[in-house]
Amino acid sequence: MPSPNLSEIVTTTLRNRTGKLADNMKKNTALLNRMERRGTIKPVTGGRTIVQELEYAENATYQRYSGYEVLNISPSDVFTAAEYDWKQAAVAVSISGLEGSVQNTGPDAIIPLLRSRIKNAEKTMQNNIWSDMYSAGTADGGKQIGGLQLLVADAPTTGTVGGINRATWAFWRNQKFQTTVDGGSALSTANVQRYMNSMYAKLVRGTDKPDLILADTNYYNLYLNSLQAIQRISDDSMAQAGFTSLKYMGADVVLDGFAAGAAGGAASTSAQGCPTNHMYFLNTDYIHWRPHVDRDMVPLDDVQSINQDATVRLIVWAGNMTLSNAFLQGVMFQD
Repeated sequence: MPSPNLSEIVTTTLRNRTGKLADNMKKNTALLNRMERRGTIKPVTGGRTIVQELEYAENATYQRYSGYEVLNISPSDVFTAAEYDWKQAAVAVSISGLEGSVQNTGPDAIIPLLRSRIKNAEKTMQNNIWSDMYSAGTADGGKQIGGLQLLVADAPTTGTVGGINRATWAFWRNQKFQTTVDGGSALSTANVQRYMNSMYAKLVRGTDKPDLILADTNYYNLYLNSLQAIQRISDDSMAQAGFTSLKYMGADVVLDGFAAGAAGGAASTSAQGCPTNHMYFLNTDYIHWRPHVDRDMVPLDDVQSINQDATVRLIVWAGNMTLSNAFLQGVMFQD
């Protein structure tokens, strides 16, 4: 009986598995999980850049008046936009002719081999996207996603984000709390809640307030250890989604990092998660995940080696993470 068409088996098997990859990312990444619940995952159909609209000022015509006093009807420039470059990522799944047509003939033999390689590729994509969501966007010559270290920076008065210079525009600067400088000492169980209070107070504007706090292992444990057992209240919805979380002022405090050397397995060696000694106070109404509608972790077709006896398919992603309000985001850190 002739061997089945290897290219067709690779493509079909890959499509059957990667149809759930984007959904798995949302389920297994705390920030993406919250973005989905807040409705800030907004696919993009195309364009030279990813445009994120901003309200950067109030209407300047507000005035108090009496009787026939002339009112100010001058136009107010209150809207602008940040522009974010497209970022791309890919992972390859390959199978040689020897493996697919000689050693593992027939679909029943080939598909298990493919599934294991596809599962590994999916894990690789998830780990690296998760890591990139915390990045400064500088890896591989700036081809990396602009993550939290860029959008909610330790040094918010410098640098350009979305084409807007933070040194020039104060509205585009996030809040920061450097423990040794602003608090007087490194974070500890004795001062963690006081420092968190100081950070939180900078981020409340009416009903706007942080809803998600992401912490590395060190800072999460300090907060956890500062609580009495009866006060250790976790969030049911986050727990049901599989995340280790506590509560602070109504916000979920989520452990989203690991201790050095504890990544576990080769597939996780490049993943970093939340930077060491960092805690991000996020208002996720203003943080957005903007994948391209046709490149949201999907397999490409017709990628065939022309000089090797092998079949290769790429799982690809294109988009970026964007910000529409920096002033209501904060980071607590220790240099």
